[in-house]
Amino acid sequence: MGGFDKAKDKKDQLVGSAKEKIGDATDNESLANEGRAQELKGKAKEEWHDLKEKGDDKLHDAKQGLTDDDEGRR
Repeated sequence: MGGFDKAKDKKDQLVGSAKEKIGDATDNESLANEGRAQELKGKAKEEWHDLKEKGDDKLHDAKQGLTDDDEGRR
């Protein structure tokens, strides 16, 4: 995952958490819910990026294995 994506996901989590805490402290249920949603969205995006990166790594390894096998037969 790129550094920009990771930072953006973490920012969403932190901002969402702050909104939730401010909403709870001020009895603003709408702001608290918005914060929870933003935090969960950031976590979900981070998980998606992590899974995508792992999949890309596995694909690269598989391609590399096939290329290595082909070179070994020559």
